[in-house]
Amino acid sequence: MTQTIKLAIIVPCYNYGDYVGEAIASVTSQLRDDCELIVIDDGSTDGSWGVISDAGVRAVRMSNGGAIGACVAGLDLTTAPHVLFLDADDKLKPGALDAILSRLDPEVAKLQFALTRIDARGEWISGAVPALDDYREREALADRVAKTGVYRSPPTSGNVFRRDVADLIREIDYERSVDGVLLYAAPFTGDVVSVSEELGCYRVHGRNVANTVHKSDAVGIRNNVERFIKRMEHLKVVARRLGWEGDLFDPHDVFVTRERKFYLDVVSGRRPSLSCLVSLLVRLTDERLKAKNKLGLATLFVLAAVLPNGRATMLIKYRSHINGRSAAGFFRKVVATTAVF
Repeated sequence: MTQTIKLAIIVPCYNYGDYVGEAIASVTSQLRDDCELIVIDDGSTDGSWGVISDAGVRAVRMSNGGAIGACVAGLDLTTAPHVLFLDADDKLKPGALDAILSRLDPEVAKLQFALTRIDARGEWISGAVPALDDYREREALADRVAKTGVYRSPPTSGNVFRRDVADLIREIDYERSVDGVLLYAAPFTGDVVSVSEELGCYRVHGRNVANTVHKSDAVGIRNNVERFIKRMEHLKVVARRLGWEGDLFDPHDVFVTRERKFYLDVVSGRRPSLSCLVSLLVRLTDERLKAKNKLGLATLFVLAAVLPNGRATMLIKYRSHINGRSAAGFFRKVVATTAVF
């Protein structure tokens, strides 16, 4: 009897010939009868298609249209009720599929797992950023998203979506990110399962543009704010459509937006007002962060508000780049920027 397909792994690839073979092998080495794999070459020009063809897996080559278009093509060519979009420069660890499948059921709208950070050569950089907790939640997480618009979630390759949630990418016309609204819509339609175990690897290299939390220049931050607000407006539409009747956040007033606007003031050469600083600190108290992380952010905000602009911008840039960032590094940066203040 044919095994029921439970999970689709879709690998969109654009000019990642150096990595896509490893991504594919990380799946095929543990592929189960209840999983389906498809690779979508998004018009690569670097030899990726040759690597994909040599792997001997189900694959399609299409004209370049961006990651969302490639993922939609993958959705149209698969049938499983849950979907993992595995970036072509990332990979799964041995045993990941067993761990994922053992936790999936029809009520799971999203499963997330931690990703080890590796460099271009596959060498270890650090544990997961962000680190994840183990839980299974729905209402409590939906309440949190309704209040703040966000919750802690890994990069794309660390998320498995139920197909109805994954299908929301068909509505995205305001950004290139595949999983933006999907991450936050999930708790409005089902359970979110979080796994602290690092079941995959997120590759940090010069060509993956998503290796920063915020761009540290004024144009980048402004675009980031505009994109986030559009994503949150989309989320509000989705939540209402899914039957959410409670209050929903104002995307202009949540912590993430206020934080980025604060950074925008600093890097644009404007000193943030006292009211702006106070309101940001108040929003920070509601964030689900460890006390030491809240203290670090509060210190950053206060110093950025009072230091000369050049030194304040240095702190913002350190905060903006997660690669190589650490508590000790932040302390050294604080000392360096305040030593002659």
